[in-house]
Amino acid sequence: YVCSTWGNNHFKTFDGDVYQFPGICEYNFVSDCQDSYTEFSVHIQRALNSNNHPEIQYILIKIKDITVYLKPKLVVVDGRIVKTPYYSSGVLIESNDIYTKIYAKLGMVLMWNQQDALMVELDNKFNNQTCGLCGDYNGIPIYNEFINGDASYNSITYGNLQKISKPNAKCEDPDETRALPSCNEHRDECERLLTSSAFADCRFRLNLEMYIQACMQDKCACNGNEDSFCICSTISEYSRQCSHAGGRPGEWRTQNFC
Repeated sequence: YVCSTWGNNHFKTFDGDVYQFPGICEYNFVSDCQDSYTEFSVHIQRALNSNNHPEIQYILIKIKDITVYLKPKLVVVDGRIVKTPYYSSGVLIESNDIYTKIYAKLGMVLMWNQQDALMVELDNKFNNQTCGLCGDYNGIPIYNEFINGDASYNSITYGNLQKISKPNAKCEDPDETRALPSCNEHRDECERLLTSSAFADCRFRLNLEMYIQACMQDKCACNGNEDSFCICSTISEYSRQCSHAGGRPGEWRTQNFC
């Protein structure tokens, strides 16, 4: 089971909920939170890059007693810059120009494209034991993530609850009252892109509608700018998730597309 975040602040929990949360503080992406001793935690911090698109600036990972700090093309373990592949007490870190991957023996695989997209896969022994932006991993969509007793949260309230409080952090919480636009005018194009023949093997493996919705949000947020971030980030995620689900996406990138 996989939790991921990509593109224009999209998140998909272990239980399959998809939401948008545009926070720029440091947040708990996923950690196990059953016992007083946390076996692992993954924190992320996003910021807007020079093109005004959100990218993950750094990822902070604790696995048992090891601390790993990732930035693009940089891996720091317990305060020391290391060369990859790096292996130490049950943690393997690999990286190339495109991806950084971490395999942890306790049952976690993390994959980051060094830009906008992060995917964490967890052993199901952590069912019902996680918290953070990835949700509780109990197999029931929406249940504990966005409902608390009788109150239901919107995704922004939920996201703000995952903030790591740091005394000197200067970052604003996103506004919880701002509704997302409907973006329906982009539906046809997004549907066309995601049902192209390259994705024939993906169609029945994934929930197509949620990627169409994410693509529509991307197009809206970009206000008519046709740069690759606005169009490609959700298609890339669809392709990654398809491969992960055992599908074989065809060649969808071309010389002039993404």
